[in-house]
Amino acid sequence: MGILEVKGVGKRFGGLQALGNVNLSIAENSVHAIIGPNGAGKSTLLNCLVGKLIPDTGSVMFNGQSVLGRKPHEINQMGISRVFQTPEIFGDLTVLENVLIPCFAKRDGAFELNALTSISGQSDMRDKAEQILTDVNMQDKTGMHAASLSRGDKRRLEMAMCLVQEPKLLLLDEPTAGMARADTNNTIDLLKEIKSKRDITMAIIEHDMHVVFSLAERITVLAQGTPLVEDIPEKIKGHPKVQEAYLGQAHG
Repeated sequence: MGILEVKGVGKRFGGLQALGNVNLSIAENSVHAIIGPNGAGKSTLLNCLVGKLIPDTGSVMFNGQSVLGRKPHEINQMGISRVFQTPEIFGDLTVLENVLIPCFAKRDGAFELNALTSISGQSDMRDKAEQILTDVNMQDKTGMHAASLSRGDKRRLEMAMCLVQEPKLLLLDEPTAGMARADTNNTIDLLKEIKSKRDITMAIIEHDMHVVFSLAERITVLAQGTPLVEDIPEKIKGHPKVQEAYLGQAHG
């Protein structure tokens, strides 16, 4: 049994069947990519995994507990963190303050920004935040305002905000979207480094096949809301069903 188990998940939006009987098992401490052409249901599936959407049928279990119907802070407390396609950071706060926020969020998810002054003076949490920033190579930018960062650094900051919560599962929604190739390669290297240093599972939704084949240990291909193929990367490359889904016809 995997750390994340999706069984029989289906989701409709009016007359549109976005997901149909999706079954997925993600092994603990693995990197699992979910790919597919536009409209395949990737984003809908991800939103079901983090409790943002409740499927019409099926179950989503994380470490034996259902994620369905839980609030975002409850999902975080279970050990699941999400990196969004567009980095979600506090632009008017410093890099260090952004990383401190998850350390002190209350059990109900509430947080008062004016508490940061006293919080930043607590050496244990500050040390933890600074260590995470070192891990993502942002130790020289702790005092910068987040809004002034490049897109690549905003992505690193968002990852730091996730990692400080010590998640068991990190969900990445197109982590290299809108990046130049150099920033993309830096993000790949960063994710590899994070994986090598932590007991963490990663699930990645990504269009860039360079990213997918650089990171994934296993790949699930969605097409029209249902899993088409699941296998190791070497067997996904050139698979006739995958070519048909992406190109409209099978080759080879």
